[in-house]
Amino acid sequence: MNDIKFEERKTIEQVEESTELAPKFDQDGLIPVVTTDFSSGEVLMQGYMNDEAFKQTISLGEAVYYSRSRKTLWHKGKTSGLFQKIKEIRIDDDQDCVWLRVDVQGGASCHVGYRSCFYRSVPFKGDGSKTILKFEEKEKVFDPKKVYGDTPNPTKL
Repeated sequence: MNDIKFEERKTIEQVEESTELAPKFDQDGLIPVVTTDFSSGEVLMQGYMNDEAFKQTISLGEAVYYSRSRKTLWHKGKTSGLFQKIKEIRIDDDQDCVWLRVDVQGGASCHVGYRSCFYRSVPFKGDGSKTILKFEEKEKVFDPKKVYGDTPNPTKL
């Protein structure tokens, strides 16, 4: 599909100080990806890419992830229409984590229907009591059943 090539990782200097893209994929062939809204900086989601997903993302200008639960490429928005248009791709200092800054088409990134996958907060406690999550987003942007049907949630329990 594309002719994007990643450089072989040779030295620390090459990885940390050169202009060569030499991503470090983990033992499963994946690299973590943090995705934020380009305008607001809001964290939308965290996912993974394999070699092909990263190359397609660069080539298409739209986010393509690797679904660990489905074990397949996942072009964000292909089913829902909620595409993530790439505005900027950054990679961290040792090239083992990707940061996507995106324009969210349709206003949501979470398959549950909220704008962000980080729609709940965890209160700080030190007393050992049960932790109750707090919903920070009160309304869903879309109804997942209308978009995805009765497809079971791909999240593994």
